[in-house]
Amino acid sequence: MTLTSAVGPAGADARLELSAEVAEALATGRPVVALESTILAHGLPRGENLRVAGEIEAAVRAGGAVPATIAVLDGVGRVGLDAAALERLCLADDVQKLSVRDLGVALALGRSGATTVASTSALAWRAGIRIFATGGLGGVHREAGRTFDISADLGVVGRTPVMVVCAGVKSMLDVSATLERLETLSVPVLGYRTDAFPGFYLSDSGYAVPWRVDSATEAAAVLHARDRLGTDQAGVILANPLPPDRQLDPALHDRLVGEGLALLEREGVTGKQVTPRLLAYFHEHSRGESLRVNVELVLANARLAGEVANAYAAQRD
Repeated sequence: MTLTSAVGPAGADARLELSAEVAEALATGRPVVALESTILAHGLPRGENLRVAGEIEAAVRAGGAVPATIAVLDGVGRVGLDAAALERLCLADDVQKLSVRDLGVALALGRSGATTVASTSALAWRAGIRIFATGGLGGVHREAGRTFDISADLGVVGRTPVMVVCAGVKSMLDVSATLERLETLSVPVLGYRTDAFPGFYLSDSGYAVPWRVDSATEAAAVLHARDRLGTDQAGVILANPLPPDRQLDPALHDRLVGEGLALLEREGVTGKQVTPRLLAYFHEHSRGESLRVNVELVLANARLAGEVANAYAAQRD
């Protein structure tokens, strides 16, 4: 794969390497969608993750855009991965989980890592990509008043003008506090064809979205309007729920949340290991249902992000 250096929106050397396809697309104004890599390296079972990686990129292409999976390999930030890089990311044992605070350390020490929502958003913006697809946004954890455990995703989205297409936040988090934090950070939350804020595994977290859009064109128009206003540098959340008949059974979900939180307490799991441990518990005890839902919602978000990126590029023309 041919790589090229990236120059971010601010004009400074972003210290990234773009695949030839991604670089060409950005140079010619073709739509590009950023994809995180933590879901591949730490969120899905090994072997399954490599298959799903290809399906996610295919979903972006089906939406009309070029996929740009982001990761750090051997101390190099990579935007757009070839087959060999994806295989290494999904199967190697030395791939760490990197948020924004970890990026400089990983680059300096020559380490490899998968990017979270926060670090993917930051690197996407540096590369000039405005649309990003993921599974679920991080948020305010339960008992955050005692633990101060709030995902770095929120702060980064609050200062990075990238649209994050997601299935809301994981329902084991404090959804109400997360929405309040997003409001404080001036991050608009849009529901895609829904008035309810989704809870990742669940189509409805029990909380409403402030705004609703019913097409990719409307979502892209919101991003364009914010560009023209130039009043802030916050991102946009586009919350895309699964249809209710494809969500995780709510009774099963509630049982697994209770058991999973108790498990974290017993094992003393904190910080950035909380979400991977909970997801692993869900995968182990839902008889494959949580994995099915996880994959379906990521693919739906990737397809929608492709459509929004395509509409955004068309409106810019």
